[in-house]
Amino acid sequence: MYDFDTPVDRTGTNSLKWETPGELPMWVADMDLRTAPEITQALLARAEHGVFGYSTVPQAWYDAYVDWWEQRHGFHIDPAGLYFCTGVIPAISSCVRRLTQPAESVVILTPVYNIFFNCIQNNGRTVRQCPLRYENGVYDIDFPQLEAALAEPQTTLLLLCDPHNPVGKIWDRETLAHIGELAEKYGVLVISDEIHCDLTDPGCEYVPYASASETCRSHSVICLAPTKCFNLAGLQTAAVYVPDARLRYRVWRGLNTDEVAEPNAFAVQAAVAAFTKGAPWLEALRDYLYSNKQLVQTFLETHLPEIRLVPSQATYLLWLDCIAVTDNAAALAEKLRRETGLRLSDGVQYGRGGETFLRMNIACPASRVRDGLERLLHGIRG
Repeated sequence: MYDFDTPVDRTGTNSLKWETPGELPMWVADMDLRTAPEITQALLARAEHGVFGYSTVPQAWYDAYVDWWEQRHGFHIDPAGLYFCTGVIPAISSCVRRLTQPAESVVILTPVYNIFFNCIQNNGRTVRQCPLRYENGVYDIDFPQLEAALAEPQTTLLLLCDPHNPVGKIWDRETLAHIGELAEKYGVLVISDEIHCDLTDPGCEYVPYASASETCRSHSVICLAPTKCFNLAGLQTAAVYVPDARLRYRVWRGLNTDEVAEPNAFAVQAAVAAFTKGAPWLEALRDYLYSNKQLVQTFLETHLPEIRLVPSQATYLLWLDCIAVTDNAAALAEKLRRETGLRLSDGVQYGRGGETFLRMNIACPASRVRDGLERLLHGIRG
């Protein structure tokens, strides 16, 4: 029904990912796959109107988010606490500025999405890294270390990634509830970036942080978007959900002060089409991405057993353990790019614990995944 196998030529489209000719980019987290045709049709209909003035956020946008999370994730969103935002990262930066004071600490669980560092440091706050525990290929939270970080008087915010990028971990309800207990104990607010929530493996389901307990609900800011799962990042459409009425005004005031709460002419239409008509496409996509993941697993086991694929349940970003071949992932990534044209993300940029890992984006036709694996094999063996 949906064609994910035919390569899409993205050259000449001002694509960040494909800006360097001759390379095979498998780094930045966007897909080389066309979005759901229903979304394209909605955008074409909007474009045909021909007038692109200032836009409002209609009731249909609120209904789309509420219905999607209710039906798909069993989580009720109160529309009174739901706000449009131009992106998850603008939302996080705005909340960091509004909810913390200069020089206060924001805790992150590393290795984690590298732009989190920018959201904290660029706003004059201090990054407090709390490395995840990695044992026998499995990631978990080191709760004694997390409690110590949250207990520090200057810590006022925890920035969570759920599901976790880059390790692909879905945090279970018990884990999230424990995080919430510790945050509440030490008066720490939690921002949960849940942008990857619909990119779970077939049969796997994520748990919204705010649903884990009433405690989690009371102190959290949840960042949501259709952009990762429907490949819409360039349209700048996202949402922030604040369950607690006491916290809402501070977040709303921050988003509006920073001028990141107004949609462009296509942002609303894309989100509404995605959440009201895109489910069949998404199901096909999840199956395809899982097949690509299995392709990588089989290839590594057969041809490159020294590179270990970390087991994951979510995202199209694979976390490759390269400890058997290098103690410097940045140098390995540069070597692969220089000698084979394969561009992967080095784990160093994701903070402590990522020094010997590479991140690979497999949201592309299977033929490109195979090409990338052959280049990886050539680069490692070379």
